[in-house]
Amino acid sequence: MIDHRGDSPATARPGTAPKSVVALIDAASGVERELVGTWLADGGIGAQFGTDAPVTQLDLDAGAVAAQLVSRRDDPLVVPIRVLWLPPERDGVRRVTFGDLAILTNPRQPNRLAQRRLLGKSPDRYVVLTGAPARLSELRANNPEAAALLDKGTAEPFARAIVRAAVVALERAERTIIGDRYKVPRLVTEEILDSPDFLRRLELIADQIGASPHEVYRRAEKSLGELVAAQSRLVSDLFTQAMRPVHASTWKVDCDESGLAGLRDLNRRFPLVFLPSHRSYVDAFVLGDVLARNDFPPNHVIGGANLSFWPIGPIARRTGAVFIRRSFGDDEVYKAVVEEYFAYLLAKRFNLEWYFEGGRTRTGKLRPPRYGLLNYLAAAVRTNRVDDVMLVPVSITYERLNELGAIATEQVGGTKKPEGLAWLARYIRSQQHSAGHVYVRFGEPLSARDRLAAHGDPLTTPPLTIPLHRIEPIPPSRIQAGIVGDHEPPEVTELERKAVQRLAFEVAVGINAVTPITVNALVTLALLGVDGRALTLGEVRTVLAPVLGYIDKRDLPGGEVDALRDEQGLAVVLEQLSLAKVVTVYRGGLEPVYSIESGAHLEAAFYRNSAVHWFVNRAILELSILAGVDIGEDDDALKTGWGEAFRLRDLLKFEFFFPERSEFADQMVAEMLLVDPDWYNHTRRDTRSSDILGKLTASGFMMAHRVLRSFFDAQLVVAERLADRDPGDEIDRKEFIAECVAVGKQMMLQQRLHSPESVSTELFTSALKLADNYDLVETVPDDSERRTELTQRRTEFADRLRTIGVRIAQAAALDPSNMELR
Repeated sequence: MIDHRGDSPATARPGTAPKSVVALIDAASGVERELVGTWLADGGIGAQFGTDAPVTQLDLDAGAVAAQLVSRRDDPLVVPIRVLWLPPERDGVRRVTFGDLAILTNPRQPNRLAQRRLLGKSPDRYVVLTGAPARLSELRANNPEAAALLDKGTAEPFARAIVRAAVVALERAERTIIGDRYKVPRLVTEEILDSPDFLRRLELIADQIGASPHEVYRRAEKSLGELVAAQSRLVSDLFTQAMRPVHASTWKVDCDESGLAGLRDLNRRFPLVFLPSHRSYVDAFVLGDVLARNDFPPNHVIGGANLSFWPIGPIARRTGAVFIRRSFGDDEVYKAVVEEYFAYLLAKRFNLEWYFEGGRTRTGKLRPPRYGLLNYLAAAVRTNRVDDVMLVPVSITYERLNELGAIATEQVGGTKKPEGLAWLARYIRSQQHSAGHVYVRFGEPLSARDRLAAHGDPLTTPPLTIPLHRIEPIPPSRIQAGIVGDHEPPEVTELERKAVQRLAFEVAVGINAVTPITVNALVTLALLGVDGRALTLGEVRTVLAPVLGYIDKRDLPGGEVDALRDEQGLAVVLEQLSLAKVVTVYRGGLEPVYSIESGAHLEAAFYRNSAVHWFVNRAILELSILAGVDIGEDDDALKTGWGEAFRLRDLLKFEFFFPERSEFADQMVAEMLLVDPDWYNHTRRDTRSSDILGKLTASGFMMAHRVLRSFFDAQLVVAERLADRDPGDEIDRKEFIAECVAVGKQMMLQQRLHSPESVSTELFTSALKLADNYDLVETVPDDSERRTELTQRRTEFADRLRTIGVRIAQAAALDPSNMELR
């Protein structure tokens, strides 16, 4: 059965006129049966499909189909039919409202009395709908394994396949009337559990875990019941109306819709996977609203089971939310069900959405991606369950967030409050204040198949004898012994792993590339870089003017940043930040002065960090030039500067997404040309490092202390704690981070750290990953020589960070906003 409503006889007429027709009628009431019967008696089939063949009416029910259709020897044309009921039209839109529920009926599924009333009063409220037809022989060809069971006297699997095909055809026909935003899957659990490949996989798992096939089947059925989103158009309409005020009164949504038409075209051929940045629990509502207004089908939003609490969980599942356990443990059945459901949705071209950072950002910048769901996606592509998947990077950026207080508390060791009804009430209450704009931007879509192949994925199908989720690197001892069993060759597994990681990197870069610079990001960038001093309105403008010029030169995406170019617009932004308790204003002197509110540095850093990736290369350039100046010999300054740039890039690789070395080098040259446009043309050895430093200062601003200081300060805390630790002591990461928070607060009081934003569990966690990457977190219990060597490397790591801290202080001293006040 094909996607066709049957409006045009020319396109609907089968190639050869059928000798008989079977109408599969999906009717829930006598009224619906009357409407369909009248339509058939008036020649509806003949008029629509150009045939005068006799029509047999059957209920759209597997039992009736098994008894009266599947064993027929002729080749009837099978036509699914139902009555589609529509809500009343309001402002050009047919959508259910809470007012409709006051009359105790669902306009999309009115009761019998309401149906009877609508026949005479509102004929525009119903349509007799036909799905695209198919010959019985075509249905057999499309379901060969189920049809083959007919010879063994088993008709039910083929009958269920016909019913599923009819339902899908009717759903597709409905969407030509109600729009793609109401595309919802039907009979998902039944279709998955009827899949011969999936049943064979369950049998393999039963053998592996020593359980009976029946027990494994029941566990899979239960897991599907827990997992599958049972979408409802009624609940979707009402939930959207109920939740829209949470963000509609708080933010003005600013969406660049220029690329959405292209995405809709892609969606006709491929499933879309939207991968947004995650800054707020409201993200899914904001994005969902934008897509619904542009008639995209609803996304299946994949999230953690921690948000499935009553009543939000059951309601959200009916709007497309898929709640997955945070930990699968050794539950092989659940893993198989998740992977199969994931592949099923992609194969049926349902769009997905998940927040691939693994949770909300705690610092404001993009977090490192998690690879779990991308691995499932890659598996679906490798096994050709889907031709291709288009990944859509999405940036959701808020000018202000009313939930930042809780995020900041978590950063200094506070406990995250568990989700529940009380949490939800507090959350909704916190969103009742105006917070400016929320910017939704869509990056260039990425072909999963093309990008995986470009990154070296062999795109091979693993053997059927092992579940896909068990494909993992083989321990080196087994490889050396030649024991690899049924696994993929280890080199293939490694290629697949790296390809998925690079694909995730591309998505992250795509998000950053369309993330706009907001007014609050720039104002907090200015105020966080002046060592706690308060600035007048004019001084804030002076700090921002060269930065705005830099943004113009690079043509960076921005929000309402032009408002910062005049005093009135800037004053409004500062006052709004004051109301949000991020900025404090002193008005008792000659004129107001502004500074970061005491205790609000983490909140201010959150806003700044949403745009900080645009200024990282400039900051690295400044520190590289200062390293070259320290050498003193101009002949070595250039070499030293390049070496320092690459070393800084390596130290920051767990914080930012850097390109390959050659592309990074090109980006650094571009930054240098902004400072000195003639630098690339003349012989660089003829230019003294002091001249370059002068031109850097003359550019009007310095970024290193504003952009990188908090990250390197956090790394210093971790490095010093490691250097003071006995190499034989095992490190408990959770306790170690808590220790870093406590010692970081002490170092703040001693003014060894420059800002409270450096005392952050998120920054300490990334710094510990970096140290681990340098093999500084290992434990050496016995070997005295290795213990000495590890202690020395830890000490050198801390010394290196102290040197960087000194250079950052030099950059801060050279910043014109600081020089003018000395």
